[in-house]
Amino acid sequence: MAPFLPARLRPARVNPLPTATSLIELRNVSCGYGDRVILDGVNLKLERGKVLALIGTSGGGKTTVLRLLGRQLRPLSGQVLFDGQDLAPLNLAGLYAVRRRMGMLFQFGALFTDLSVFENVAFPLREHTDLSEAMIRDLVLMKLNAVGLRGARDLLPSEISGGMARRVALARAIALDPDLVLYDEPFAGLDPISLGIAARLIRDLNDALGLTSVIVSHDLHETFQIADEVAMIANGRVVAQGTPDELRHSDDPLVRQFVGAEADGPVRFHQPAVPVAEDFGVSA
Repeated sequence: MAPFLPARLRPARVNPLPTATSLIELRNVSCGYGDRVILDGVNLKLERGKVLALIGTSGGGKTTVLRLLGRQLRPLSGQVLFDGQDLAPLNLAGLYAVRRRMGMLFQFGALFTDLSVFENVAFPLREHTDLSEAMIRDLVLMKLNAVGLRGARDLLPSEISGGMARRVALARAIALDPDLVLYDEPFAGLDPISLGIAARLIRDLNDALGLTSVIVSHDLHETFQIADEVAMIANGRVVAQGTPDELRHSDDPLVRQFVGAEADGPVRFHQPAVPVAEDFGVSA
């Protein structure tokens, strides 16, 4: 990994590191969209400094958890806690203060296409701090160096590969030295080399910067390599949680089907339907 600034040279955090063990916690959370309930009584806790992977079938509620943590959604019931603070009642100023302690890596990066690599990473620093341009320059170059792309600082997103764009997005996500980083499908669409680089960066940056990370991913091999804990969400609930090795050896049929990529099991190939003969009007 590229070197980081020594601790004595890093800018002081606006919010000092708290002492609570758990950084995020969902307490009996139910949430949905309209009349459709996606999460039903979910309990989830993540200790500071750990990497948590959220896995499960598409539409099961993994990204909904990320939206709850960023308070894009409020729960129908229960509590979503960040560093012991309930997010639901926060006013706009309080919510922005909490979000400044979070970084987000969106699926496919979501870079500003008209801004250079440098300007993309500088954007949150200019929006949320009063740092001088000289300090912003040093911080941006440091973050880009950490992801191996200091030499690409003057390029536009259209001039770099998809894997490089994901690494720029990661540099932007850690620009404000957040406590928590949320990753929504960080490996989607990457070639094997870029995927391996991205996974290593997530783990190394988490440890080097003292981050806490939540990763939503369907790429189980790479995710299991870097996660401390894995939680599988299905049917609105956390159906299994433990270390990657514990989920690999789970006796739960649903977990075994998902982790083993088995075609049939609790998740059926055919959706429930009326008999074929009835649908096609064939008499018995």
